[in-house]
Amino acid sequence: MNTYIKETTKTRNEAIQAIEISLQQAKFGVLWNFDLSAKLEEKGVQPPAPYTVLEVCKPSIAANVLNESLLAGAFLPCKIVVYEEDEVIKIAMPLPTKLMEGFDNERILTEVKEAEQQLIRCIDQAAD
Repeated sequence: MNTYIKETTKTRNEAIQAIEISLQQAKFGVLWNFDLSAKLEEKGVQPPAPYTVLEVCKPSIAANVLNESLLAGAFLPCKIVVYEEDEVIKIAMPLPTKLMEGFDNERILTEVKEAEQQLIRCIDQAAD
């Protein structure tokens, strides 16, 4: 599986607030909170479900990755999504280790593995 998904009993807004708090405590910044479903509606398109994208970054990890490969910046920042599917709220992210494994660079993989482990803890904490 190339993604991490956690279900929660929280509302979508509660889940978004909880993940933002959890990320802040782990020293991740939320660079962008993008309500994709609202933007689609604004453009006259009916979204399939309520959907929010959070772009998150821990500067020290991002800098270390960029020091190894500027091209790796194309995969930054990390994304976490909060959405509703079958009346269940889910918090998910593509796994950074899977996104970066093509670089075949052990230092990059070490950095993104650390980020991935921290982000999974944040998602778990927010979902509970």
